Amino acid sequence: MPTLYVTEQGARLEREYRRLLVTKDDQVLMAAPLSRVSHVVLIGRVGMTTPAMHALLDAGVGVSLLTRAGKLRGRLLPGTGGHIPLRHAQYARAKDPAFCLALGRAIVQGKLRNSRNSLRRLLRRRPHLDPGPLARLEESLTRLPQAASLDELRGLEGVSARAYFSLLRQVAPQEWAFPRRSRRPPRDPFNALLSFGYTLLTQNLLAACEVVGLDPFDGFFHGNKYNRPALALDLVEEFRSPVVDSVVLDLVGHRRLAPEDLRPGRDGGYYLTRDGMKRFLWAYNARLNTRVHHPRAGRSLSYQKIFEVQARLLRKVIEGKETDYRPFLRR
Repeated sequence: MPTLYVTEQGARLEREYRRLLVTKDDQVLMAAPLSRVSHVVLIGRVGMTTPAMHALLDAGVGVSLLTRAGKLRGRLLPGTGGHIPLRHAQYARAKDPAFCLALGRAIVQGKLRNSRNSLRRLLRRRPHLDPGPLARLEESLTRLPQAASLDELRGLEGVSARAYFSLLRQVAPQEWAFPRRSRRPPRDPFNALLSFGYTLLTQNLLAACEVVGLDPFDGFFHGNKYNRPALALDLVEEFRSPVVDSVVLDLVGHRRLAPEDLRPGRDGGYYLTRDGMKRFLWAYNARLNTRVHHPRAGRSLSYQKIFEVQARLLRKVIEGKETDYRPFLRR
């Protein structure tokens, strides 16, 4: 259980010896060994005792607090004072246009290649689908080496994303039909699943950055904006398709979730019900624990571990111990 999600409204996270307990109305809903938890996510109206907070901080485990709509309220983090030299190097690299362009190209390449592989699998299973989106994505990949600025890279990434989602629209069951990718707020149930999944993925990569000592808010490809974890978002890109999109397509394709598991909010967006959220988190956590081959490690690792491996590789590139950042590519 690398990440512990607590969604039961009115529940409380407590510590008992070397265990974490989730309790409600004096009943224990679940227990987990503290040594097996690498991150905690509290969603909605969930509390935490002071002993539990102290135990997590002493163990180097961060806590993310999300609203039920998936918005980050804040994070509880262990001290990071020992990483000052690394962060100075990171900030210096972020001011180097050539470094940002090279890293941005690797980030976009990772996203596009993983998206391409996903589209190829979808087309093999459904040969009646329009292959046009795959062709447009392939074209973006061929143009990637010639991109001379971050704006050009972002343009290619945007064109490719529109092509990618146009094929996902063909794949989505009729009851999950969506006209386009929408967010903040997501305007339909399918987009709501994607947005919630990307929020969780961002928290995972944010935690991975912190584990290796990087500042998750100072990025290279994504522009730095107030309170946006730009570096975590940089690392998110290569994992969107193999982690979140695969979970969403599996849930809707096998009818494990229905559109009725989401409700419209006052802002015009759609949000998971309590039962729908539990099923989504179960599927997402199962995906994080799925072991896949990592070429650099030469063995199978869980996605949760691969997040940290990629963050450590980025750290080595920042420190000059590696020349190039190589994104994780799903076979």
